[in-house]
Amino acid sequence: MTSNIPGNLTAPILAFDVTSGGQFENESRVILIGHGLAAAALAAGSIAACSSAMDARILAGAGSMLEGMFLTARRNAPAQEIWLANVADTGTAEVRTITCAAPPATGGQGILSIAGRTFSIEIAAGATAANVASALVVAINGFYDRLTKQSLPYTAAIDGGDPAVVEVTARHKGTYAAAHDFHIPVSDGNNAFTGRLTFATATAGAGLPDLAPVLAAMGDDPFETMISAFGDADNLTKVAGFLSNTSGRWSYAQQLYGHFFYTRSGTTSDLTTAGLARDDWHMTLIPRFAAGGNAEPDYEFLAGVVARVAPWLGGGSNGDVSRNQTGLVVEGITAPRDRAYWPEYATRDAFLKNGVSTWKVSRTGEVMIDKLITQQQTTNGAPDTTFRDVQRPYQLMYALKKFRADLAAEHSNKALSADNPDNLDAITTVKEIKATLVHSYLEMSGVLENANAVIDALTVVRDLANPNRVNIHLPLDFVNPLDIFAGLAVANSQINTVAA
Repeated sequence: MTSNIPGNLTAPILAFDVTSGGQFENESRVILIGHGLAAAALAAGSIAACSSAMDARILAGAGSMLEGMFLTARRNAPAQEIWLANVADTGTAEVRTITCAAPPATGGQGILSIAGRTFSIEIAAGATAANVASALVVAINGFYDRLTKQSLPYTAAIDGGDPAVVEVTARHKGTYAAAHDFHIPVSDGNNAFTGRLTFATATAGAGLPDLAPVLAAMGDDPFETMISAFGDADNLTKVAGFLSNTSGRWSYAQQLYGHFFYTRSGTTSDLTTAGLARDDWHMTLIPRFAAGGNAEPDYEFLAGVVARVAPWLGGGSNGDVSRNQTGLVVEGITAPRDRAYWPEYATRDAFLKNGVSTWKVSRTGEVMIDKLITQQQTTNGAPDTTFRDVQRPYQLMYALKKFRADLAAEHSNKALSADNPDNLDAITTVKEIKATLVHSYLEMSGVLENANAVIDALTVVRDLANPNRVNIHLPLDFVNPLDIFAGLAVANSQINTVAA
């Protein structure tokens, strides 16, 4: 702790300088990486804080990918600090067609679900297929769910060559929309659309975006949790450099840290291959089966899963960061319609052994967290699970930031001496630095354990070649999530007790 009052004053004065004694508080920011609309307020390649559904609509636009991601994330993390990163789209927008056959002569209610948003139209007796198509255009373009605040990720118009055909166009360019779900749900009554709507892809979406501009836009701001709608190979390579231990955010030169979450759809084999394709503890792959009937878009599924655990991952002071996360229900996300695609234990266990995180479904159809992991496979070519649990990089982020904050509070702007017999405030020693580290370690009982052994192994020494430098060897023993109970139940016909 230093003072701005000089030591050589002569004129009488009674003065106090004011400084902070240091009080560490962990930052825990989530940034959602996706597309916004061109007409919205947030320019492509830019980032901004987003606190509410109204903010998301203004910044990203109604029905945009980023708005959908924000709404799902906010349902799962009501008080989480969230930012948006608007990635420029490129290529061709997907166009699908809905061909309407003649409706029932008596009319009825037609119910349709697009990307997990369900709406209905009333069909009058004697209505034609063209009448139904026109009503669908109005319903799609005007859709707004007042409860969830969602709009549809498509716009609609009547096909120029056939009044009974609706053209729906994705709001963004790119391949992402190929996974969007168009579904005629089973109704308690009769759904007038059953057997009368035909869906087809008229123009396939094409193009993959470049994440480099939004990664650069993050600058020196900390973003501990990055949730990206895009996980193609080129962008993952850029992210790997962005977060690398050598020159990226995890390097000594930056110390900004962060973790990247993305999703991938495919078969079990496809997803396992994708998990093994990366060996990086700064990334997490959240899988989704391409088949089975997924209502909500992949990017909303991802945002919901990660946001559900984000508050815990930021909870270092109370030990939340170290918790097992199994069984946490993800709000606003529905299970695959086909129960065959509810991942069973053997599939989940195989995924986790191959760099793929897991989720499961309750008997009542709730999507729940199973276990989230990083994609670490090896260290220096040898199998290594040190950083496999997703809790580990977040524990490390918290611990390193606290150690740095405590060292800065107690030893910044000091001189280094072998000892300090007069207890001068301007002087510090290696013993005092070690004492700070020990005290900090003991304050992190929810993150770090086995303090006595660690303190014995901790070394703080003055560099022999540079007397201005202190070298620290700081082993860390992390608290581990309790994932597995393995008990033995012994069945007996009768257990005889001995009378007292």
